[in-house]
Amino acid sequence: MHVDLSVPERIIDLIRADGLPVGSHLPAQMLADRLRLSRSPVNQALGLLHEKGLLHREPNRGYFLASAIEGPPDELASQLGLDEGASVSATYFRIAEDRLKGELPDAFSETLLKQRYGLTGAQLQSLLNRMSHEGWVQKKPGYGWEFSPMLTTSESLLQSYRLRLALEPAALLEPGYRIAPEVIARCRAAEQHLLQGGIQTDSAGQIHERGVRFHEALVEGSGNPFFIDTIRRVNRVRRLLSYRSTQDRKRYRQHCEQHLAILDLLEQERQEDAAQMLRTHLGDTLRNLKKISKILKP
Repeated sequence: MHVDLSVPERIIDLIRADGLPVGSHLPAQMLADRLRLSRSPVNQALGLLHEKGLLHREPNRGYFLASAIEGPPDELASQLGLDEGASVSATYFRIAEDRLKGELPDAFSETLLKQRYGLTGAQLQSLLNRMSHEGWVQKKPGYGWEFSPMLTTSESLLQSYRLRLALEPAALLEPGYRIAPEVIARCRAAEQHLLQGGIQTDSAGQIHERGVRFHEALVEGSGNPFFIDTIRRVNRVRRLLSYRSTQDRKRYRQHCEQHLAILDLLEQERQEDAAQMLRTHLGDTLRNLKKISKILKP
């Protein structure tokens, strides 16, 4: 059975970013929802990680983390025999960068990517699956692929943050707002992981996904599908520029501290104070992005 090797790597990234301890349960549906995949590739990836000894399986209960996720991502991928998945991820970021530079056309064939990046057929399908699931490429009717309309200028990224500044704090003030204690604990563990060294060692993808999961978790507490859908859409289309913005990581310690302060306020059910803190946090991020706008330019 062919396993898309980018999926086990993404599951490892999620475990690492959430700071999950040994013994943590890893329900397939939860992983599928968070990675925006169907259960089939997730189940295949869990089976592979079980074979590698990273997970153990309990009958009628599913998979559990068997050993700690430690060491640099590249070393871990090599130890687990997932080098091909790591290679696919590296190519993924090359494609993202080339797209931002305008070096890839709006529409493209599989042959173009295969030849340009020296890919095997399996690697090509892993990349297309991941990019398609993340919403920045789509299959054309009939033949070929095309890039989805994305944020590709520094000004468009700033515009997306202004939209988020208007919406996200308001979501925290929705009637009946509630964020589950286990979600707060998961988000807090992810921030503490970064403060304990992850800021320097995590990949651009891990840094981005950690931020996406935090902000979407906050908005999901509103229970308002219009807020939730809008923020998810914004996060999908800002993905490429957000990856590039992680080149400057000096600001992430402040990000983490502000995220933890927001979680503390929500845990105390101080929604108005949390909304104000979130407004301050997004405003600070917007000002910082303006300072590094040269990084975001092709």
